[in-house]
Amino acid sequence: MNRNLLFLPILAAMLGIGPIISSSATLAAQIEFPEQRTRAGSLWDANLPREQSLLGLKVYNIHPETQTQSRLVTPEDIRRWEDELSNWGRWGDEDTKGLLNLITPEKTYEAVQLVEYGISVNLQHFASFTPEVDSWRFWPSEKWLTSVDLETGAPSTGGALDAIRFNVHDGTMSHLDGICHYARMEPMADLDPNVRVTYNGHSHPTTEVSCQGETGITGMGEGYITRGILVDMPLLKGVDWLDPTTPIFVEDLEAWEEFAGVEFGPGDALLLRTGRWAKREAKGPWKYDQGAAGLHASVLPWLHERDISLLVSDAVSDVQPSGVQNSFRPVHTVSMVVMGLPLVDNGYLIELAAEAQRLQKWEFMLSWLINQSEGGTGVPFNGVATF
Repeated sequence: MNRNLLFLPILAAMLGIGPIISSSATLAAQIEFPEQRTRAGSLWDANLPREQSLLGLKVYNIHPETQTQSRLVTPEDIRRWEDELSNWGRWGDEDTKGLLNLITPEKTYEAVQLVEYGISVNLQHFASFTPEVDSWRFWPSEKWLTSVDLETGAPSTGGALDAIRFNVHDGTMSHLDGICHYARMEPMADLDPNVRVTYNGHSHPTTEVSCQGETGITGMGEGYITRGILVDMPLLKGVDWLDPTTPIFVEDLEAWEEFAGVEFGPGDALLLRTGRWAKREAKGPWKYDQGAAGLHASVLPWLHERDISLLVSDAVSDVQPSGVQNSFRPVHTVSMVVMGLPLVDNGYLIELAAEAQRLQKWEFMLSWLINQSEGGTGVPFNGVATF
């Protein structure tokens, strides 16, 4: 085929010019809307799907327990923790793995020894292809056949092929945040408006919002095996799920340790179940990114003391609203920026909770790969728990 002719539809698609110029139905199916558009061709509006549901209109207030004198975390605490909880330089000035460094060969070997039954459970929920109040916030998720006769619908190559497009940080996508995903921000002091400073002092110009080079997701390694421990808060409290805005405190985590007969230590992964997915299946989606059960910021020194290497939540880890003045997600910020603790949002923990309860075993071998997305701010979390 003449290369100039092939270039025309590609150029047209890149420019978003009307109907795609194509010499074949197959090419038309392959090249569509590289701009921020839906598959139907309309301009993408990030607010539209969230306004289509009455649940999306609900306003969530700060939980009163986060404001009591004994619980309150202030901006001054965040500034102090930036020094007290810091792991900057702990593994050298160029380190980009953070607390993942504690998952040593010895730690991995110990985790493998936990396998008794050979039963594996999936921990991933993939991005929804239907706009909901808790999804499609940043970008529409799409799936389409890439090699098909548009008139007959039959595969034009003899095999069915498809493509997908989704936002890594979608509200229904289980994803591993890059440590560089968050930078120093309020209420931290002496912020430089021209530079994003991420874990271990790595700096980026504010015009560059991705994670460059080794500071991105690839700098965190290729994959890990360690001991995972499920913290099933609904089971502990005798409910199907925690209500939105419910804070989880250190005493809750330690009560779980006593209940489950486990104790967190260096290199472990903490998998926190709030019941988000169970509530969603029973009641429908809601704006959980603004009203979610999760860890209160006062848990951060405990996480630092225990040297947790991975924090997985079925929501966003932070209780929402956070209850900390001028800090939207203090657990996210301090964990990633100060401690070098990577987080997983939207982990699918329903099957894990059922299997753990059936076996009465709350620790297991946790394994996951890190997709090597150059400059990535995060990747889909493809974790597997094996009992």
